[in-house]
Amino acid sequence: MRRSLLVVLLAALLTLGTGPAHAAPVDPGQVTAAQAEVDRVAALVAAAEEELARSTVLAEAAADADRVAQEQLVAAQQAAAGTAAALADAQAATVVAEDDVATLGREAFMGSQTFGTAAVLLDADSPEDVLEQAATLAQLGEDRADRLDAVEQVRDQEQAADTAAQEAVVQLDAAATAAAESDAAAQAQVAAAQESYDAVTAQKADLDAQLLAAQTALLEAQGVEDAAEAAAAAAEASVAAVSVSTVGAGSLVSGRVTSCYGSRWGTVHQGIDIAAPIGTPIYAPEDGVVLDAGPANGFGQAVYLQHQDGVITLYGHVDTFTVRAGQVVAAGQQIATVGNRGQSTGPHVHVETHYGGLYADRRNPVPWLTAHGISVGSCG
Repeated sequence: MRRSLLVVLLAALLTLGTGPAHAAPVDPGQVTAAQAEVDRVAALVAAAEEELARSTVLAEAAADADRVAQEQLVAAQQAAAGTAAALADAQAATVVAEDDVATLGREAFMGSQTFGTAAVLLDADSPEDVLEQAATLAQLGEDRADRLDAVEQVRDQEQAADTAAQEAVVQLDAAATAAAESDAAAQAQVAAAQESYDAVTAQKADLDAQLLAAQTALLEAQGVEDAAEAAAAAAEASVAAVSVSTVGAGSLVSGRVTSCYGSRWGTVHQGIDIAAPIGTPIYAPEDGVVLDAGPANGFGQAVYLQHQDGVITLYGHVDTFTVRAGQVVAAGQQIATVGNRGQSTGPHVHVETHYGGLYADRRNPVPWLTAHGISVGSCG
């Protein structure tokens, strides 16, 4: 895409230029050779940019998997704590119920309560007294049976709570193992991605210089005056074509889109990446409330804004942030600066849009950004 764009831009420069069109006779063979060199180097630049984007996306995918594993570990820890508390309550209830039955037994043994029919008849002063004591005897028998049933129930509850607690411990161990493995895998992926990114970054700087030289040579071969200036202008126009720009009242960040939302390289990229130098201001694209700002697993640091339509926008890998949780922000207000924190391979901001709650439903940010006056270049 970039190579074809360069060709179009160069052609436009040829047709729109003012003054003498040619400084010297055009040599078709020289033009063909120069064009071939531009195409060759442009293809290498495109491949380098693709590798840079791949490194970043894979690192972010590993970070996202690590975030999920860590959240599952926290959930398992909370579940284990809950089942442990339930087991303690069940054990305490069992002790109380058993003590109650033991007390009833001791009272009966000591003669505080009489349970024999013969004793009832001997102690009775009249037929009416016999009936009253017989009724009491029946009630005491029912009460004792109820208490024995209650003991069995609380023992069953204790057994169930003990089983649940044991299962929760097993799940916690599994979650802890998975989280540790995920974290190690994420760190390894980021290290590999960083190594690749650094190598390709150095290569791309050289390729960009080669491409500019090749484009200059092509324009010179075509007889364009001020070929170096024209080639530089074409390169700037090429960068602008994939940059983020402000269309309406909102704003975002001045940078170049390096990766869009969607399935790429065997994973799903959940947002868009915008490359810019560290410290480049990031602005709120729309009015909203800061849900959180600070440390974030995978992102190093991040800012989360909830907007009036319920959509949550996320800005990851930020170097610094200028807002706090609960703060109300206006469109165009600075919220952070571009960074390279967390599991990141190069300076950029990762932008996501969440619907229905944080991480509940992540969608392509482009439609929402476009609706709020933000053009995201090549992702649009």
